[in-house]
Amino acid sequence: MAFEGLADRLQNTLKKIRGKGKVSEADVKEMMREVRLALLEADVNFKVVKDFIKRVTERAVGQEVLSSLTPGQQVVKVVHDELTSLMGGEQSKIAVSNRPPTIIMMVGLQGAGKTTMSGKLANHLRKRHNRKPLLVAADIYRPAAINQLETLGKQLDIPVFSLGDKVSPVEIARQAIMKAKEDHNDYVIIDTAGRLHIDEELMDELSQVKEMANPHEIFLVVDAMTGQDAVNVAQSFNEQLALTGAILTKLDGDTRGGAALSIKAVTGLPIKFVGMGEKMDALEPFHPDRMASRILGMGDVLTLIEKAQTSVDEEKAKELEKKMRDMSFTFDDFLEQMGQVKKLGPLDELLGMLPGAAKMKGLKNIQIDEKQLGHVEAIIQSMTKHEREQPEIINASRRKRIAKGSGRTVQEVNRLIKQFEDMKKMMKQMAGMTKGKKKGFKLPFM
Repeated sequence: MAFEGLADRLQNTLKKIRGKGKVSEADVKEMMREVRLALLEADVNFKVVKDFIKRVTERAVGQEVLSSLTPGQQVVKVVHDELTSLMGGEQSKIAVSNRPPTIIMMVGLQGAGKTTMSGKLANHLRKRHNRKPLLVAADIYRPAAINQLETLGKQLDIPVFSLGDKVSPVEIARQAIMKAKEDHNDYVIIDTAGRLHIDEELMDELSQVKEMANPHEIFLVVDAMTGQDAVNVAQSFNEQLALTGAILTKLDGDTRGGAALSIKAVTGLPIKFVGMGEKMDALEPFHPDRMASRILGMGDVLTLIEKAQTSVDEEKAKELEKKMRDMSFTFDDFLEQMGQVKKLGPLDELLGMLPGAAKMKGLKNIQIDEKQLGHVEAIIQSMTKHEREQPEIINASRRKRIAKGSGRTVQEVNRLIKQFEDMKKMMKQMAGMTKGKKKGFKLPFM
């Protein structure tokens, strides 16, 4: 989960005050000392922390909290509101030009993940917004940058415009925009060169591309793991290019992540997207309020619902629900449902989006081994069609054969069959409970 260390510290601190029927100024001061330390350890900019603490303290010892019926909860609400405000308040949406194509320039230091992020953004625009993007290979210096973008384009089935590494980036961008107009592309995403550090030569070139392309968006791709350095990089690029937003990568593997909390406050730049994993669909629009909720352990149900809407096949989900009702659910259906759930992303990340998951016994330190899902799939795939449809026929010798075929043990096969039987019993009970209440019944995980 993003901000894991910070989230744990803040949640533990706020837990002490949440249930209090009476909150004194001393309680608030003690809590703010803990919050301050947690933010500084997460590498949030010192000045940002100072201003944040001042604003929260002023509100937390004010009338809106002390005279409320639930002062403890009001303090938590104040922290949530101020955290949301710190990260930008409202979601900053991607630009859309009245006269397509919309042109986006991707800039940043070498190694920040610009090329991969260009592919992820193109994929996001096509899948979530039904747009027709064109990727442009304008990084002519880094060996294999053009190949990398072309490979991503093939993988995603998105066109890539390239003129090789002997033509200037300005000319590549100019011809790419002409091509996009001819082919009626909605978006042009220009992957530009980076350097290991900011220098005059790089900035001159980026300024020339900007002048020619007149982009609607200039996104700085920045590594969230670099903490305070990410903020300094954002400031430098912003001074030279007048950026329109930042995209944070590696927010999933976060230990510090203070960059996300500092960038908006220090540079005024909105965070537009965050990279939440390695996969090409692991890109999320940045919602400050939802991120604040995740950090404070309040869950993020809206993002979970959006993931389900884009990843889950509704017809198949309805079909599975019907099978669960009339008890005709088989191992094939179980396999189908596992596939739907896997599309939503890593399970531990999904759990983090459930409100109160951090407080639920047993879920706090759960380590979900995705390999286990692979083992379950292997066992089911080693069954015959007849066995998958009628698990009751799976006797001892069949169990041995299934174990051998899947490379698992007989005990694992036994355990899976028992879990499946238990699940069917539970469904029978739920179906009985919800008879005549059609809307009350939902698929597990959905």
